[in-house]
Amino acid sequence: MGALDTAVLDDPVGASLGGAHAHLARRCGEAVRYDPEVATFSSVGVAPGPGAWDDLAGLLGAGEFADLFGCPALPPARWEPEFALEGHQLVQRREVRPAAPAGLRVVELGAADVPEMLALVERTRPGPFRPRTRELGTYLGVRGDGGGGDGGGALLAMAGERLHPPGFTEVSAVCTAPEARGRGLAAHLVGELAARIAARGERPFLHVAAANTGALALYERLGFVRRADVVFRGFRTP
Repeated sequence: MGALDTAVLDDPVGASLGGAHAHLARRCGEAVRYDPEVATFSSVGVAPGPGAWDDLAGLLGAGEFADLFGCPALPPARWEPEFALEGHQLVQRREVRPAAPAGLRVVELGAADVPEMLALVERTRPGPFRPRTRELGTYLGVRGDGGGGDGGGALLAMAGERLHPPGFTEVSAVCTAPEARGRGLAAHLVGELAARIAARGERPFLHVAAANTGALALYERLGFVRRADVVFRGFRTP
């Protein structure tokens, strides 16, 4: 993979909502957010102007949750902190396709699969996931054997595409049911998604919590390298 300007990754939420995901955006002045049924994230840009935080408060409403993802700017002191989670942003520098586990059948997940996707997220907690999050991009899954050998059983693992700044696509919602771990399902799904992203001329990237050392090691084995340390922050509007 060749060189690519990664500056758009400083504000991947704003860059996505200003481009590929503009149809999912809600705006007020300098502030922008996703349709709340799709994603929780908001942005005021890398260097917000003096009115940006009032714009965001107006967009979200009083006393509402503001998920600022990895925004480097901090809101005024009257905004109540909800959480801060240290993490890393990684970009894939070389393509790695792990061998598929024996008998693995990968399926694309659609609207009919949303209840199972939400249930798997509830069990595994990979990060924010809403009823319409799958509209952000392609989601792949692995199902168990439903008894007929056709992979029509329960959803065991999934991964999908989320943020989409120009030239990049984020891999997200990587999760595996506890009873299916240790089989390489997540590695294969991430590798498959990354290959699809690269095939259309884009660069895969992702985010991981700093404390999730197991996931970080997996992504590094798949050719991802750290681009930046980030802090995921949430606040309550005044």
